[in-house]
Amino acid sequence: MMMFCFTSIRSFPKLWKNNPYLGGGPGHSYNSLFLKDYYGIRNQQKLFSLKTASPQNTKAVSLLAAKARYRRKGDEGSNKVSSEFPHLFAAGAAKKRSQMNPQSKDHALPPERNIIQLPTKPLNSEQWDKLKEDFKGKADFENWIISQMIRQSSSVDVAKSLLAWVATKNNGIVSYNLLVKYLYLCVFHKQTSEVFDVYEIMKARYKSLESGGSTLLIRGLIHSDRWREALLLLEDMKKVMTPSIKNYNDCIQGALLHQDVNIAWNLYQELLGHNLIPMMETLKAFFDFGKDIKDDQYSNKLLDILLYLRNNKLYPGESFAHSIKTWFESVPGEQWKGQFTTIQKSGQCLGCGKTIESIHLSPEEYEFLKRKIMSDVIDGGDQYKKTTPQELTRFQNFVKYCPPFDIVLDGLNVAKMFPKARESQVLHTKR
Repeated sequence: MMMFCFTSIRSFPKLWKNNPYLGGGPGHSYNSLFLKDYYGIRNQQKLFSLKTASPQNTKAVSLLAAKARYRRKGDEGSNKVSSEFPHLFAAGAAKKRSQMNPQSKDHALPPERNIIQLPTKPLNSEQWDKLKEDFKGKADFENWIISQMIRQSSSVDVAKSLLAWVATKNNGIVSYNLLVKYLYLCVFHKQTSEVFDVYEIMKARYKSLESGGSTLLIRGLIHSDRWREALLLLEDMKKVMTPSIKNYNDCIQGALLHQDVNIAWNLYQELLGHNLIPMMETLKAFFDFGKDIKDDQYSNKLLDILLYLRNNKLYPGESFAHSIKTWFESVPGEQWKGQFTTIQKSGQCLGCGKTIESIHLSPEEYEFLKRKIMSDVIDGGDQYKKTTPQELTRFQNFVKYCPPFDIVLDGLNVAKMFPKARESQVLHTKR
């Protein structure tokens, strides 16, 4: 059963006043009523719109209003209902509605975020205990707060007081994860003595280090007198993996910083041997070191670097370009003069007037490339390893008399796209 309950409305006819903003047409009007639903939840109040067929039918409106007044007087429970549902804008109505319609868990407010202020100076044990009590996050407090220190580049002294507090709570033991994060701060702030301390702790406690810890130690040691220990760490990494270009870059810069040119060049050749592309920072270090050095062998190696950049289409940044310019101008006995210029669309340099080489192949270069591919790749010196003389002749005639192709599909590669199908059937279909 559903009944209409009009509550706390002193002037009932006002309820039926037409709302001009909700009009459905010239012959309709919408009127708002409070509806109490007795089907489901008893204490649930709704607002709905009642559509009257004719705004001039005042007789029906008066009759309905009279019935409502009669029910309000005669119904014994009407006073109770009226007091239970106050006027929409009455004092305390919002609070009562919120109690009758509690929010579901899906609309619950998100949990409060941690508003812990990172310390700016070292703390003692009691202060760290208090800070941990104020922490409301689900993550591990120690790892969380040192991660925040890394993000904000906090002082090493503050992080050191954290590790001292952790060691006190854990019988002098600090986890590897905390040590590595503390090491990051030490390397960032170039606190070499602290890097040494962490390195000694790690060597005494762990037989081997993972790549992240080794990378930080290499970077922290190269600027010190113990830079050769960074090379030992690099050798340990080679036993299980190929070091990264950053590892090689740090070791090369450390060798150049300490005037050991041979080690730097050996590491550079080793880097290229792993098919790794060196960082521009690494190549720049070689040119910066070569200023005012009269050494033909060293100069030739720098020219090889420039040739490497050309062949691999690597373009130096402005800082590296300045280093190249400065090195050329500093070569003893030479009179190089460098300047920054603009290249026209034709490829002509506005500084020297010469034309730079084009990235497009000339007809002679294209013919040379075509012959090399045919002889070294397709033929390969022994035709029977890959094909037969008859098949090769047919292929050459096909290429010669057919127009150039924009796209070539390799049947074998297409066949590999269908692992469940027989390759012979796929090849036959694709033909």
